[in-house]
Amino acid sequence: MKVKVISVLEDNYMYLVIEESTRHAVAVDATVPKRLLEIIRKEDVVLRAILTTHHHWDHARGNEELAQLFPGLWVFGADERIGALTHRVTHGQELSFGAIRVRCLFTPCHTSGHMCYFMWEDDSPDAPALFSGDTLFVGGCGQFFEGTAEQMHTNLTQILGTLPKDTVEPENEAVKEKLAWARQRDDEDLPTVPSTLHEEFLYNPFLRLTEEPVQRFTGRTEPVEVLRVLRSERDNFKKPKERPNPQAMLAFDWGLFGPLLEKK
Repeated sequence: MKVKVISVLEDNYMYLVIEESTRHAVAVDATVPKRLLEIIRKEDVVLRAILTTHHHWDHARGNEELAQLFPGLWVFGADERIGALTHRVTHGQELSFGAIRVRCLFTPCHTSGHMCYFMWEDDSPDAPALFSGDTLFVGGCGQFFEGTAEQMHTNLTQILGTLPKDTVEPENEAVKEKLAWARQRDDEDLPTVPSTLHEEFLYNPFLRLTEEPVQRFTGRTEPVEVLRVLRSERDNFKKPKERPNPQAMLAFDWGLFGPLLEKK
């Protein structure tokens, strides 16, 4: 299983997952058809299906055009608002594309029909992949457009939070290393994905709701309330006209400015 990460729309990504024995491919969140077609031609693969996490235009805009270009193309998703949808999937449903297996994970909140996709190959040494759409980000989580903090808490802790939480406090070397890595990638105009769930438990405050520094920043201790305040702080953050250092932006996302804010 080969995953091509494709940067689109300045701050977004779509993916092309290739089953290397057959050269068949599955796209995830096919937003920009022209760019996707370039990669398909370059990799010399046949597009068989699209997995769409949710209906927002920056994740599903290319579905109709691609469905016209590839008659018989399967389009999977959990929301009737997804363009060109052919197969509506449900939580826990499993799909197969050659050797590639997919488990659908329903995570309503950002939208009421949001679906994540967990992908792997049996008996493969390669790590599995999670395509989390706008539910889980590197160092963050999605806005609660059509759901509640309770739903997002369930998504992050029970649906996606399946790896052991072998973690330390935010003021550790893992955060510093990730900040430095992200800054370098940004300077080189390279994507800051993928991440791993194990890494996210080290520094993503939305997955660290019971940790004292995160609770201190929010002034709450109950996990759902901590999550609600974190997301509210992020939603209300005003970006300055000139973009600051990416390291500073990431540090804000990860809740590392708490002590400074408290002093004010």
